[in-house]
Amino acid sequence: MQPDTTMTPALEVTVLVSIGRHPVTGRARRADQDARGVELARSLADAEVSLLHVGELAEASEPALRGYLGMGFSELSLLEQPEDADVLPALAETLDAAMPQLVITGERAERGEGSGLLPYLLAERLGWPLVSGLAAVESVENGVATLLQALSRGQRRRLKVRLPAIVTVDGAAPAPRQSAYGPARRGTFETIAGPVSRDEAWAEWQVQPARKRPKRLKIVKAASARDRFKAAAAKAEGGGGQVLTDVTPEQGAEAILKLLREEEVLR
Repeated sequence: MQPDTTMTPALEVTVLVSIGRHPVTGRARRADQDARGVELARSLADAEVSLLHVGELAEASEPALRGYLGMGFSELSLLEQPEDADVLPALAETLDAAMPQLVITGERAERGEGSGLLPYLLAERLGWPLVSGLAAVESVENGVATLLQALSRGQRRRLKVRLPAIVTVDGAAPAPRQSAYGPARRGTFETIAGPVSRDEAWAEWQVQPARKRPKRLKIVKAASARDRFKAAAAKAEGGGGQVLTDVTPEQGAEAILKLLREEEVLR
């Protein structure tokens, strides 16, 4: 009996990474959701993971991008696009040529427009399915991926998606590992030239830093401190029911039994 020398083809995964912005200091950093996507890709068995960033060539010297290389990569692909370009056509053409089986990206960028529409527009242009809020990739068999989608209140939903597909991750994905300084400095950038499509709408916009707006306080109108405390600590009441006042305990119990009979709770 001859040994089986056939090998399972590796799962080709492309992770879209970007330069993030620290929410407090405003300094450049690894985008949190993109870094979680890289960590998720690293956890896949038998996967060939590649990193892709769309931006200007000068960003190759940005330490934030080298932070992704420090997660265990020797190379990062840089698709050259000017700041005022529409990256969708060039990105779609690059992915269509590379044909990865799985594309992982964050929900939205931390800098720039940050609308979160790019994954959806990219999936529509390529004709691939999209799954948002990915928490884990459980398995990939026969071109079908079993995914675990994060829902609200800690719930999870298991989905089966035929590859190729695009998935987005958020805070439910595994936390990224710390970036190693040595591999981050030794990593190289591969420059990719792509078609440039100018974003005419972007040229007409005026961009300025956003300021956090103060929350509007609920004004409680009460005559005394006791009334104000009761209003602040009061719980929401139901729309139905009756209130019993000035009755003895025996009368109250009898009235409650009468209400229960009327509601047909006691049969």
